[in-house]
Amino acid sequence: MLSKKTKYAIKALVALGKNRENPPMQIVRLAEQEMIPRKFLEQILLDMRNAGYLYSKKGAGGGYSLNKEPNEIYLADILRITDGPIAMVPCASLKFYRKCDECHDEVTCGIRKTFIDVRDATLKVLAQTTIADVIARETDDTLVR
Repeated sequence: MLSKKTKYAIKALVALGKNRENPPMQIVRLAEQEMIPRKFLEQILLDMRNAGYLYSKKGAGGGYSLNKEPNEIYLADILRITDGPIAMVPCASLKFYRKCDECHDEVTCGIRKTFIDVRDATLKVLAQTTIADVIARETDDTLVR
């Protein structure tokens, strides 16, 4: 399940992507608009800024704006910043691999093989989907499933 932290990060990046042509957004306005608790949003935006996705400006006219184009920000990267591994089990993770303590033989483990397939299918979508794609989906009624 997607954590609130990741969902809020995506929502904030989408809002900032839509705000691209305007002055930076203040945290208070962004929190109210997206219905995200302000203190939680502050931490998320700090993480995104530290990862290079956001620019922040202090003082009058200050706030947050995207530091990259929306089509350069992939959901897989955001998920890894906010939640860590995409894989549901550590032995199936590409970037956060760890052997499972209770596993006798990774090579023949059916659980691992199954969750590698799950990881690959999930990663295929997340690694190809950008903030720009999410913005486009919000305005394209034909993409509703």
